[in-house]
This record gives sequence, structure tokens and C-alpha cells, in this order.
Amino acid sequence: MHRPRIRSRLGDSTPKHRLYATVGEATASFDCCDTTFRIHADGVRAELACERAKDTALRLERQLDAFDESSQVARLNRSGRVTNAHVARIVRRGLAYYERTGGVFDIHHGTIEHELKAYIRGDCSTVSETFDPSSVAVDGDTVTTDGPLDCNGLAKGYIVDRAHAELSGLGRRGFVDGGGDIARPTGPVGIESPYGTETNLRVLSTPWNVATSGGYRRNRDGREHIYNPKEERTRSHNDLVTVVARRDCMEADALATTLAALRPEDAIRLAEDWDGAEALVVHQGVFHETEGFDEHVR
Repeated sequence: MHRPRIRSRLGDSTPKHRLYATVGEATASFDCCDTTFRIHADGVRAELACERAKDTALRLERQLDAFDESSQVARLNRSGRVTNAHVARIVRRGLAYYERTGGVFDIHHGTIEHELKAYIRGDCSTVSETFDPSSVAVDGDTVTTDGPLDCNGLAKGYIVDRAHAELSGLGRRGFVDGGGDIARPTGPVGIESPYGTETNLRVLSTPWNVATSGGYRRNRDGREHIYNPKEERTRSHNDLVTVVARRDCMEADALATTLAALRPEDAIRLAEDWDGAEALVVHQGVFHETEGFDEHVR
């Protein structure tokens, strides 16, 4: 799962925020999905909603963390079969994105994904780079496969979305930030530079979901957690990609991962054709943006 590449939410001092905050306000920060989650709620029963969102995130992490041997995803990768509604939803979405991206976003390559993560963590000294896809089928809530799947590219976004759903309610609003994957930000969001400067590349002001991808923070000897099975390439083409997506955080996360694996011109072309999404692609210091991205910039 991706490391955070979006700076902490900037202060929200709008009249609307102050109105909600007078009723109630709550914040939670905790470790989840190998990163830091932050949840903030304003309004009626904010504290209770915040606790429900946290409980949901941690409960789903226990089911969806592929590196936790007791999780449902690990059980699927080990035994080839599992019946779980959350896993089935993630796999269905993954297969849809496989078709939509022409195979660039591909959940069939769990073996290479696990090897890359282990190598980057320092748990092994080599990566085979063997792109041998697994087959997968979904029937209701039952998923079957003949090899490991890569559900990590969707699991964190899914957890962020499900946690955010717990914040919904009359007279209440909030956001969930899962290490830079943000469901419905309620204030400005700064995009961190991949080049080590303190200045934000952009400051977003958007009700859409936000996700950022790139290999600059998580790599070892040039190998990254991002891969393109069509090119059999285990590194991103771009320094940083930020996506805002109307549908949900899972879609923003999947598209950001896909664009990071594509050459800038191909990434922008795909993003322009993706209804309900806008993107910023940074490649060797050059900014490439979809036509509507600036509408989400403060």
C-alpha cells in the first residue's frame, strides 16, 4: 500500500466548518495499512462517528492485509479460495480496472507484488521479476484463484471509503486520510514535492477523493512498489501522480497507480478519457495536467 505523499490537511477556518464544529468535533490518528490514518468529524455525535470509522478501518485491515497470515486475502492467496464480501468487491473492481486500463492495472500479479514489497523492506536480496499471472473468478462473495493476487492496490482505498461512510449523518461531515489517500477532504490539501522542497506543488480545494502515487519515497536500488506488467517494468515512469476522483477513494488510488506506471503522455491521455477524474503528472520536473485539474486547485 502506498506511502503518504500529501501533506497534512491545512487548517479549515471556513464559516461552514465553524458551524459544524460548534456542535461537535472529533479527531483520531492511528496506525493502519502500514501507514498513519487520520479521521476528522464535525457536527452531531462527531466523537461516536469518529470511533466507528476507526473501528471499521482496523476491522477491515485485519481482513484485507495480504501480509497478515490470518487475513482473508492471505487465506485466498494461500488456499486459492475464500468467501468474503469485502474481498469479492475488491476483486470485482480490480477486474474492471484491468479491462479499463488495458491491463496496466492488474491484480493477477500477486507474486511479483509480494516479492517487490519484501525486497523494498529488506526481507530478501533479489526479485525474480517473473510476471506470471494468476487466474481469478468471482461468484457472489466467493473468490477463487490459482495463485496469489495483488489486492493491495485497492485495499487501502476501500478501507478509507468504508471508514468514511461511518462519518455520514444528518448535521455531520468529515474526512478520512489514509496516508495521503483522502476520502472527501473538508479543507485544503497540499501536494508534497517529490524533490525534497518544502513548497507544495499545488494546494487542492476539492470535494472529490484524492490519491497520490510514485516511487520516490518507497524504493530500493531503483526498484519500486509500482510495476507495469505489460512492460514487465518494476518502477514508475513518473516522479509523482496526483488524482482527484468523483466516485470514491478506491478509484482515485487505482488510477493514480496506473498513471504512475505509464509514460507521461499516455498517462494524461488515459486520465483525460476517464470520466469523473482529473490528474497531475510530474515527470523530471515537468508538470502535465488534465484540462480540468486546475478547477480543483485553490
